[in-house]
Amino acid sequence: MTMFACSEKNERENPFFAEWDTPEGVPPFESILNSDYKPAFEEGFKQQNAEVDQIVNNSEEPTFENTLAALDGSGELLDKVCGVFFNVCESDGNDSLDALQEEIRPMLSEHQDNIFMNAKLFERVDAVYKNRENQNYDSEQLRLIEEIHRTFVRNGVALPADKQARIRQINKELAVLETRFGNNLRNDLNGFKLVIEDENDLAGLPEGVREAAAAAARADGNNGKWQFGLAVPSYGPFMKYCENRELRRQMYEAYHNKGNNNNDNDNKQICIDIIRLRIEKAKLLGYNTPAEMILDDTMAKTPEAVNSFLAEIFKAANEKAKIELGEMQVIADRDSVTIEAYDWDFYAEKLRQEKYALDENEIRPYFKMENVRQGVFDVASRLYGVNFEKINDAPLFNPEAECFRVTDNNGALVGVFYCDYFPRASKRGGAWMENIRGQYWKNGMEVRPVVVNIGNFTRPTETTPSLLNVDEVETMFHEFGHALHGLLAKSRYKTLSGTNVARDFVELPSQINENWAFKPEVLAMYAKHYKTGEIIPDSLVQKILATSTFNQGFMTTELCAASILDMCWHNLSSVDGITDVYAFENEQMNAIGLIPQISARYRTTYFNHIWGGGYAAGYYSYLWAEVLDKDAFAVFERNGIFDPATAAAFKVLLSSGNTVDPMQLFRNFKGGDPDIEPMLRGRGLK
Repeated sequence: MTMFACSEKNERENPFFAEWDTPEGVPPFESILNSDYKPAFEEGFKQQNAEVDQIVNNSEEPTFENTLAALDGSGELLDKVCGVFFNVCESDGNDSLDALQEEIRPMLSEHQDNIFMNAKLFERVDAVYKNRENQNYDSEQLRLIEEIHRTFVRNGVALPADKQARIRQINKELAVLETRFGNNLRNDLNGFKLVIEDENDLAGLPEGVREAAAAAARADGNNGKWQFGLAVPSYGPFMKYCENRELRRQMYEAYHNKGNNNNDNDNKQICIDIIRLRIEKAKLLGYNTPAEMILDDTMAKTPEAVNSFLAEIFKAANEKAKIELGEMQVIADRDSVTIEAYDWDFYAEKLRQEKYALDENEIRPYFKMENVRQGVFDVASRLYGVNFEKINDAPLFNPEAECFRVTDNNGALVGVFYCDYFPRASKRGGAWMENIRGQYWKNGMEVRPVVVNIGNFTRPTETTPSLLNVDEVETMFHEFGHALHGLLAKSRYKTLSGTNVARDFVELPSQINENWAFKPEVLAMYAKHYKTGEIIPDSLVQKILATSTFNQGFMTTELCAASILDMCWHNLSSVDGITDVYAFENEQMNAIGLIPQISARYRTTYFNHIWGGGYAAGYYSYLWAEVLDKDAFAVFERNGIFDPATAAAFKVLLSSGNTVDPMQLFRNFKGGDPDIEPMLRGRGLK
């Protein structure tokens, strides 16, 4: 076994160089120091380089096993350290880890380029690829051959040396810029605090929101005051209920100017630099724009297909949003207010209460976080035969995280699930799923996955547990759909396993899982009053269902506008003349007719999905996958939402990963091509 000793006060073994004697082999998080990561990365690079050299120098003719399978199985230590490091950086980061990320990501980029620009390695891969039809390969082997071959080609292995060298440099520069973008965004989000001293300024805010704000203030030494920030559990209720319009304006402007404050966290130039490099890389690889390059490897295939898809949805959504604005303006007229963007959430809530007599704070007591999570687990158990048991002695990356062993009905291990649901300064915003360890086969034994769900949900207070709102409940179901995609994976090869699928397919498993959240029979399973245990009454269930399409014009418009903004950036063939990112953004939004009371869900300088989160020219995927998910869920609705045969068929889709073309997987389940109509109806746009 390779050993590495680092010395602080005592000699100690780097945890990454040992077998992990932990429940189900999860990482020993509490034993890992920041100083362990870089040596582990360096050793991981070294080991995989040796494995690649062994493939390249093999004197035998290239075969699937000695070339493709060997390459797929290489880099075990590197995968091990990546799975821990990047998850910890995102969920429990600090300045030291931020600096280390900026150092490691270019090294990782260079390492990957050394593999996928290795001409001798590609010769062997190409030989197997060209001879694939003459061999008796099964469908999964053929898929692996084609996917790895495509990766080499898309990384520029066939380019002349000078162009390869430039792509290598671009990749390293992008790795630094994309990391810096995310770090800046987290710092800017945490840097804003609205401290309120006059209790009159809290008018309209529910007691639970006030209590959370008081706790936040106390934690910062502002006893007797109330503190609000830009994390969604704080920002969202403030914008929805605060009667002080000037304070709403301040919060709105702070939120929508993250990364745009001309301070050390400013992202404007970073955005321009990233898109310039992406354009240059695309052209080196023979494409006109980054969008062309990226979409060539997706279900959509072309920018034209995406642009047409988004235009159809935006037109319907924008018109619905105008109707919603008119309804809200009737209420705002009573206050002599002409609605601005920072008024939308406030008057939308007033309209909802008038139209449906639904007060969100009447619902929250039935959505205790632990109960909702149990509901998520119970739905998965009924559909897919998986069971959850808390591992009380599991190592945790943060004390607020929890860990569960997932087994099938025969008691066999399915995987390990971590969840970590509350906001903190060390965590980036939003909600996501990642693999800490993927599923694959090694030496005839299956390695089962370790996955994590991260959220930024409403925190518990001194007097109440964490009580979620409707959006947070939906988000928990969404992210657990991603987790199921990883947990249920059944592939022989890492490259094809779990969520390693086309970007515009990866959201199908998550979004379809949302459909169970508010079904009456599902609510009866988990929506229980946190004090009395009473199941949510039918009257409230009916109100929730009645509001399912409420404000969807706004929500779809802002989502679609962000998707269009993403495409506008990545459809560029040059950034010449673009010196002001917001002038560019405003020009694009005006061109599509976005009403001034709505901004894109993510504006340019805090659009982490596209600048650092892997969704470049891909944010449309949420809407694209929603077409798939609503059409697929219609099959469940016809057959019964817990129909065993339908669930078994969908489990095949979830477990297949990238072993089958995604459109074929969908057709296999549905029995036909996707139809956009269920999605439009589901959002109330038709």
